[in-house]
Amino acid sequence: MALPIQSTAFSDSLVILGAAGLVIPAFARFRVNPVIGFILVGLLVGPFGLGSLVDRAPWLYHVTITDTHSIEPFAEMGIVLLLFSIGLELSFKRLWSMRRAVFGLGAAELIGSALLIGVALHLIGQGWTGSVGMGLALALSSTALVLPMAGMVSPVGRTAFAMLLFEDLALVPIVFALGALAPNAADAGWDGILRTLWQGGLPIAVMLVLGRLLLPRLFGQAARTKSPELFLAASLLVVILSSIATTAAGLSPIVGALLAGLLIAETDYHTEVEVITAPFKGLALGVFLITVGMGLDLKVIAQNWQSLLTAVVGVVLAKAIVTAGLLRLSGASPGVSAETGLLMSSPSETTLIVLATAAQAQLILPSTAAFWQIVTAIGLTITPLLALAGRDIARRVELNRTGEEEEDASVEERTVIVGLGRVGRLVAQVLDAHSRPYIAIDADIDTLRHARKRGYKVMFGDITRPGMIERLGLEAASALVLTMDDRVQLVRTTAQVRALHPDLTIVARARDPNHAAELYRAGASDAVPETLESSLQLSEAVLVDLGVPMGPVIASIHEKRAELRAKIMQMANITHEPPIRRRTLRDAGK
Repeated sequence: MALPIQSTAFSDSLVILGAAGLVIPAFARFRVNPVIGFILVGLLVGPFGLGSLVDRAPWLYHVTITDTHSIEPFAEMGIVLLLFSIGLELSFKRLWSMRRAVFGLGAAELIGSALLIGVALHLIGQGWTGSVGMGLALALSSTALVLPMAGMVSPVGRTAFAMLLFEDLALVPIVFALGALAPNAADAGWDGILRTLWQGGLPIAVMLVLGRLLLPRLFGQAARTKSPELFLAASLLVVILSSIATTAAGLSPIVGALLAGLLIAETDYHTEVEVITAPFKGLALGVFLITVGMGLDLKVIAQNWQSLLTAVVGVVLAKAIVTAGLLRLSGASPGVSAETGLLMSSPSETTLIVLATAAQAQLILPSTAAFWQIVTAIGLTITPLLALAGRDIARRVELNRTGEEEEDASVEERTVIVGLGRVGRLVAQVLDAHSRPYIAIDADIDTLRHARKRGYKVMFGDITRPGMIERLGLEAASALVLTMDDRVQLVRTTAQVRALHPDLTIVARARDPNHAAELYRAGASDAVPETLESSLQLSEAVLVDLGVPMGPVIASIHEKRAELRAKIMQMANITHEPPIRRRTLRDAGK
C-alpha cells in the first residue's frame, strides 16, 4: 500500500533532522569534518543504501529517505543562506578592494581550468560543444564546502573566496551560454543572454537603492521590539524577497542572497543577523550534503571504479595545477598556492546544475551527464581530505622554503611557548624585553609565516601530534607556557608534560576558575584565569582613576590575586603550595 505524499515528506524530514542532530556533535567529538558525515548519512539512508531494502524490510521506511526530490528545495535554500552569510561578512568597500582578484584571478582560474579539462575531454572523443559544457561545469569549485573550511581571514581563504565569488557570478552566463550552443538554439540564445543581463541589472539597481533606504529602518524597528523571532523573520524576509527578485529577472537566486547580505552588512545590525541565521544555514547545508550522498550508487561505482578514479584524479590534478600556477604567477607564496590549489580542485554543487543544463541542451548524452555527476559527488566527498592534504603540503613547502626543519627546542635553556596567538605573542614580547630566551611553536602555517616576518622565534609544531612533547627538549627548558584556545587539550597537555617532567615550571592559560582548578590538578605550576585577571585589571584602573596611590593599589591587587589563587587551589583539592612555584620564587630572589 502506497503511503501518502505528506506522510513520506514528513518521514523524510524527521530523518534529516535526526541525522543533523547526530552527525554534527558526533563528528565534532572526533574532530572529523561533518561534511563527510552528512554525505555518508545520505549514502546510508538514501535510495541506493538502506532505502533499497524497504520492500523487504518495511520498518526501514521510518529511517530512510524515500523521496529524494522532496528535500531538494531545502538543499537549495541551504546554498542561498550560505551565500547570504558570505555577503554579511563582506561590505561594498571590501568587495571593491577585491575587484582585481575577483575579475582577474577568478576569471583566469575558471577559464584556465575549463580550457584544460575541455581540451582533454575533446582529445578522448567528446564533441567540442560538449567539451565546453563539461569543462565549464567541472572547473567550478564548491563555495558551500571550501569557505567553511578555509574561512575568509587567512591568505588561503581570501584567495579562494575571490575565485569562488567570480564563479558564483559567472554561473548564470554559463547556463545561458550552454543554451545558446544547443543544436536547436540558433542565434536566439545569445539574444537571451543580453536580455537577461539587461533585465537583471535593473532590479539589482533598484534593490541597491531601496536596501540602503529601507533596511536600516526595518531592522531598527525589529531591534526595538527586542524579539529574536521578529529579527529572524525580518532577516529571512529580506533573503527570500531578494532571491525572488533576481530569479524573476532571470538571474540566479544566489545573486539575490549575496546582494541581501552585502546590504545588511552596511547596517549596524549585521552581527545580530549573522548570529541568528547561523543555525538555519548549517542545517540547510547539511540537507544539501545528504542529497549529494544519496546520489552515490556504490554498485555503479564498483562496476566503473577504474574510469571513475581516472576522471576524479584528472579533474583534481588539472584544477590544482591551474590554480596553483596562477597564484604563483600572481606573487602568492608556494605554500598558499599549493594549499589553495588542492582546496579548489574538486567539483562543485553547481557543477550538477551545469551538467544538467548541458544534457538538456543536447550537448552531452544523459549517460555522460550521469557519469560526471557521480564524479562530482565523489569529488565533493573527498574535499575535506584534499583540504587536509593541502595544509600538510603547504606546511612542508613553507618549512623547506625558509630552510628550517622542525628543530629540537633544546638548543639552550629557554622558555617554550606553545601557541603564538595574541596571548603567546604578548608573552614572547615580555620575555624578549627582559632578554629571556624563548622558542614558540605553532601548528598554523599562516601564523608561523607572519610571526617570522615580525621577528618572533617560532617553529612549526603540533602539540597534539604523538611524540611532539618528547621532541621539545623540555628537560633543558626553563619553563613551559601553554596558551592554546582548546580547553580540553590544555589540561591533557599539562598532564602529559607533568608526567614526563616532574620538575618543570608549567604556566597555563585558563578560561575561568574551574578550568584553572583542572589545570592545577593536572600538574600546572600556575594557571592564569582570563576572567579573573581582566577583573583585577579593571579594579586597578578604577582605583588609580579615583586617586588612590599606586603603591597601595598594587599591594591590594596582589593580595586579592593571592586570595583568589588560594580559593582555586582549594577547589582543586591542593592544600600546599606547588613545589615548582616555591623554587621559582626563591631562585628569583637570589
